[in-house]
Amino acid sequence: MPTIDRILTTHVGSLPRPDDLLAVLHAKYAGEDYDGDELARLVARSVVDVVRRQVETGIDLVNDGEMGKPTYATYVSERLSGFGDTPKRGKALRDLVEFPAYTKRIVKIGAVAPTVTGADCVGPVAVADRGPLDVDLTNMAAAAKECSPVGVFMTSASPGVITSFQENKHYPTHDAYLEALAEAMREEYEAIVAAGFLLQLDSPDLAMNRHLVHPDDPEAFFRDCERHVEALNHATRNIPPDRMRMHLCWGNYPGPHHLDVPLEQVLRPALRARPATLLLEGANPRHEHEWEIFRTIPLPEDKVLVPGMLDTTSNYIEHPELIAQRLCRYADVVGRERVMAGTDCGFATFAEFPLIDPEIAWAKLRAMVEGAALASDRLW
Repeated sequence: MPTIDRILTTHVGSLPRPDDLLAVLHAKYAGEDYDGDELARLVARSVVDVVRRQVETGIDLVNDGEMGKPTYATYVSERLSGFGDTPKRGKALRDLVEFPAYTKRIVKIGAVAPTVTGADCVGPVAVADRGPLDVDLTNMAAAAKECSPVGVFMTSASPGVITSFQENKHYPTHDAYLEALAEAMREEYEAIVAAGFLLQLDSPDLAMNRHLVHPDDPEAFFRDCERHVEALNHATRNIPPDRMRMHLCWGNYPGPHHLDVPLEQVLRPALRARPATLLLEGANPRHEHEWEIFRTIPLPEDKVLVPGMLDTTSNYIEHPELIAQRLCRYADVVGRERVMAGTDCGFATFAEFPLIDPEIAWAKLRAMVEGAALASDRLW
């Protein structure tokens, strides 16, 4: 990491995939014939292209855009044993259930992907194929060498979020399933850091599961929060905290979100996670106000905060002045050296269901860079 003399910029992970790559990814995950060599070539090219565009846009800490992954969590079923080929099921989100007419409309236009879940766990979980991870690391290293970004991160599913989408039908308890996932994912986590990249652990389960998994049982949700953090900490026990970031969110979909669990209720367990950097929502109208929580729940001295400056479910392009104001609010509370500019979530959480027009997504990122520069001028 460079010396901190300005607000650095980054994002949560997924970025728009090009159409030719999307076509082959669709064929693969629809069970249709596809050319594996062509897919590998397209992914490698797309990683270089997306890293270059991030650097040209002014993003400091970049990644591979998750070019080769269908989603940020369910990709693990291709790398780990124990996951069966079961029919995909949708999971009802509490807030959407209360507005059925709206829900039908946004499903029809593709604004959510309600049937995207992973294969169930039907056997012992263990590393089965290291190849896809090695390809990801090789592609990212090649792109970083060519484009010379300030820093590089790579995303990886947390043990907890895997349980959210890939139901346990094998282990006797949820805890046993979590423990197996933590040990199986440890190799991926350590390999990313060994390659010289920051590890980002995607952990939306720490907030999203309140309405995705436990809509009627808040006590079970909070118990799971604690257990999921323990599993994450165990899986990353060999990695220095300052080489890790963790992403927390309430689900990247354009719903009412009026039933989201407040940040105040999940922040303390989240801050007990080992990663030194915490990425969370800070731009959308349901969570923008929560910057004030850090007045009453102090950010630990060894933590860095990356609040979202961009709403990743809206095609509005945020004004750089608004972004600067948001960043300065956080800096006033936690200190300018412990704030970076980020996004609420990814721009293409599900590869085939981008909520934001690709070119608008890049325009939003450019506005964030401009806003961070304005904030830096005011703070230094």
